Amino acid sequence: MRVLVNGRPSECVDVRDRGFQYGDGVFTTLRVSGGKAMLWSRHLGRLADACSRLGIRYPGDEALAADLRLLGSEAAEGVIKIQITRGIGGRGYRPVADGEPTRVVSLHPAPEFPRAYYRSGVSVTRCRTPLGINTALAGIKHTNRLEQVLGRGEWADEFQEGLMCDTEGFLVEGTMSNVFLVKAGRLETPLIDRCGVNGVMRRLVLEIARSQGVEVHERRVRLEELASADEVFLTNCVIGIWPVARLADRSYAVGEVTRMLSARVDDRQRRVLPE
Repeated sequence: MRVLVNGRPSECVDVRDRGFQYGDGVFTTLRVSGGKAMLWSRHLGRLADACSRLGIRYPGDEALAADLRLLGSEAAEGVIKIQITRGIGGRGYRPVADGEPTRVVSLHPAPEFPRAYYRSGVSVTRCRTPLGINTALAGIKHTNRLEQVLGRGEWADEFQEGLMCDTEGFLVEGTMSNVFLVKAGRLETPLIDRCGVNGVMRRLVLEIARSQGVEVHERRVRLEELASADEVFLTNCVIGIWPVARLADRSYAVGEVTRMLSARVDDRQRRVLPE
């Protein structure tokens, strides 16, 4: 792992940093392939929007691009994580006015997932841990991930992902992914208007589906509805698309819509690269 803190090699962040103290920050994670950061502009756009919503000063696209070059992102394969916090502040919750943000950019080895995850699908479980409803944070990938930490702690390695519902019992997402279901050729996915992360890959999949004439619905979804789905799949920018093969006692085939979207996503990622 290689790490830059505010553009300089370091693995240390000030203990007074509000990201450490309160989880007061945002982050994104993306793949590097062939020496290029995939969907770079989309990730920067989401970071800028999240910072704006939280009142954190965005460090700027140029600073983050410079960090990427300094990290040596010419690596053939890897994962980039970008974290932006509100920066150093005094004790207490009140944000410091005009604070200097902290940015941490790190380069990690690419995970090696079995090819069977993509060909045959993965097994998922339901998490008991609920997601709290908070429209002020809905969609933002903020640095307070305690709900996901608790959810992921509910299983060892017998499943590849866990699905999380909100406190009213509606399906929202996986611990690290967004979830989609296909019914009679329609693509459906939970609304991310009250909690959850509006992932970059989620947005890309919805965009591609609409461009291919697939009927798309973003709505409230009950977990029980997955039992009647024809196809189910998961998305994020590191895994891409994982078909779901099994949830509880229900098995799924890798269907035509999932395969089409997977192929289109792979093609789009190869073409949508930074200059």
